[in-house]
This record gives sequence, C-alpha cells and structure tokens, in this order.
Amino acid sequence: MSKLRHIAVIVEDPEASAKFFEEAFDMKRAGTARRGIYMSDGIFNVALLKKEGDEKLGLYHFGMWVDDLDAAEKKVVNAGGEYLAGRPTSPKSFYEAKYKSPTGLVFDLTHTGWAGAVKDVVPAK
Repeated sequence: MSKLRHIAVIVEDPEASAKFFEEAFDMKRAGTARRGIYMSDGIFNVALLKKEGDEKLGLYHFGMWVDDLDAAEKKVVNAGGEYLAGRPTSPKSFYEAKYKSPTGLVFDLTHTGWAGAVKDVVPAK
C-alpha cells in the first residue's frame, strides 16, 4: 500500500510559516528545500515553499511513499494518470517523480521518502 507522507504548501514567507508550524503544531524543522523549509511531525513531511511567479498560495501537491516506484507508476498510468517529470537521483535523494491525476491534481511518488517522514508507523499498544 502507498503511504501519504508529504504535502507541499505554497507560502509567501517560508520562515514565518515555519515559525507558525513550530509554535502552533509543535512541528520540527527537518531540513531545507530548494525554495523553502521542510517541517515534520515525526511521521509526515510538510514542505513550505516560497511562492514563485503567479502561483497560488495553499496546497501545491501531495506525495505518496511507495515500495516500488516502477510498479507504482504503472498503476498510476493504468488508472489514467500521467507522468510529468523527475526521478529520485540517488538512494538518499528526497526528489520524487511527479504525476498528474485524470482530474489534474499533481502528486509525487517516491521510494526513498522525505526529510523527517517515516514510511511505516507502528501503533502504540
């Protein structure tokens, strides 16, 4: 099963947004993105990305952590999805492959994960 472990949000000021996530949600900084800051609750990665050009503020895309990127891509394409761009470049890369659903929603697939995210969560007993 694919695991939802990432969302990217377009913001005006990544630093101010990161401080809000720290204070309001007790999230921790997990690293930096090309144009922003990665936050984490210990399971989930939230990328706070600086607005560029005429991008709209808010949800930019989501990301699914998969076991096998090639098999997951086949399932996405067979379900009507479309490959857009990218592939992880190394085992430690947080870069992902981008796709678009039949309704136009952009999402990522990765088999290597995101900073601060964990793939499998074991419930507390």
